[in-house]
Amino acid sequence: MCSDFLGRSLYHGFSGVPEKYLLLCVVFLEYKWVVLTVTTVGIFMATLDSSIVVVGLPQVVSDLKTNLVVGVWIITIYRLMITVLLVGIGRWADLHGRVRLYNMGFGIFTLGSLLSGLSPTAEALLAFRLVQGIGAALLFVNSVAIVTDAFSGKDLGKGIGINQVAINAGTITGYTLSGVLIQLFTWRSIFLVNVPVGIFGTYWSRKRLKEISRPATGEKFDAPGAITFSVAITLLLLGLTLGSLTAFTNQAVVATSILCFAIFIMIERKARYPALDPSLFKIRLFTAGNIANLLSGLAFAALAFVMTLYFQLVRGYDPLHAGIFLIPLDVTLILVGPISGSLSDKWGARGLSTMGLLIASAGFFLLSGFDLNTPYPQIALWLALVGFGIGLFRSPNASSVMGSVPSSKRGISSGVRATIINTSIVASIPLVLALMTADVPYSKLVNLGNVTLGGITQLASGDLGTFLEGLKHSLIVLSFIILGSAIFSFLRGPRTESEESPPRQA
Repeated sequence: MCSDFLGRSLYHGFSGVPEKYLLLCVVFLEYKWVVLTVTTVGIFMATLDSSIVVVGLPQVVSDLKTNLVVGVWIITIYRLMITVLLVGIGRWADLHGRVRLYNMGFGIFTLGSLLSGLSPTAEALLAFRLVQGIGAALLFVNSVAIVTDAFSGKDLGKGIGINQVAINAGTITGYTLSGVLIQLFTWRSIFLVNVPVGIFGTYWSRKRLKEISRPATGEKFDAPGAITFSVAITLLLLGLTLGSLTAFTNQAVVATSILCFAIFIMIERKARYPALDPSLFKIRLFTAGNIANLLSGLAFAALAFVMTLYFQLVRGYDPLHAGIFLIPLDVTLILVGPISGSLSDKWGARGLSTMGLLIASAGFFLLSGFDLNTPYPQIALWLALVGFGIGLFRSPNASSVMGSVPSSKRGISSGVRATIINTSIVASIPLVLALMTADVPYSKLVNLGNVTLGGITQLASGDLGTFLEGLKHSLIVLSFIILGSAIFSFLRGPRTESEESPPRQA
């Protein structure tokens, strides 16, 4: 390791050490922090735009003279594009270089932001949000892989932890920044604000990033596998997000998705160079960590939706205040992320991740006790408890998952990890709606969208009781889902040599 080499040289003196080796080590130590700054900006922007439209949705729908269903898809299509492209992009990055695709992603994302801000119709905005999603996918999947390549073994948790902070910061900023921008300007500003940052990011990444991993040679891109996987994921998300989960059409779409997944698995088993390498799931740390990611992501993403419904429809707050009230959840997550990443470099991921999920599960259970008059400071404390637990889990888990795979497969493994996370996020809202139908008829839940479109309308008193019970029961189920995630986190096993010193590329 360069850091160890320089440390010994400083202690014993530099006599006899070739100057070129000292210069190379100094340059490399500087480069890893350059990597972290560039990738942090990229992942922040990509995450920001997954949440920035939520608060501004009523203005977008009104100005473009469209309906709520189209408005929801203006939000969803961005995340959908990220999800369906991640594995394919991860594999392509392993073959052709991660930095090249990352630079391309910055440019595409910036162009999509500009076009979205200038969209004359809702249909045009949908198309340009799709373009934005393609750029965001290129940024998302390559960010963690580039950081993993650049950081040494003992600093890997710290590097990924800081990178994870950008994801959390993007989410929290999206909820609040959109309200401020729309109040000062128009809804178009929530897209146009990306343009100057994107132009600088594109220039800076092209100028400073360099390829330090060796692209796989003599291998081919598995187009049939990548296409089948994308179709399967798309059908699954369509089946979960359009209409009632009990409707025959939705069930048929989900069944077709399962069939496509089965075909995909058969293709991957026979493919010489698969898009999603099945051998990755033979790695215990990789498999257990990703299952924990799936379950915890499903519950955590659903929490923001549940609390938004509670603040707006039960308590009668406007969307801007609802976004602000979620800040304790994300602030604790942001603060704990880098600390837990550094601690995982010393103690390993198993204990920290499992403890964090147990704490988060307790936070969910405490939140399920809210009512019409629960003081906000009490709710803020419970939200902070969940944020603390998830923050304690994420960075060590990411370090464990990424550090467990060979460096030549970090692109595709990062794509698999990111795909699992994004799939859980997209599926979280349909899950909550399905859970709430135990207390509230689905037809009434669908019509609630018309209530929230105006912003601050509170539910009629006759509906409050059953609706509140639906929210509370959902939180109890989510608490047990987090508990299941903790079990898989524990089953990853004790710290291994690969966690202590993951391989790196010179």
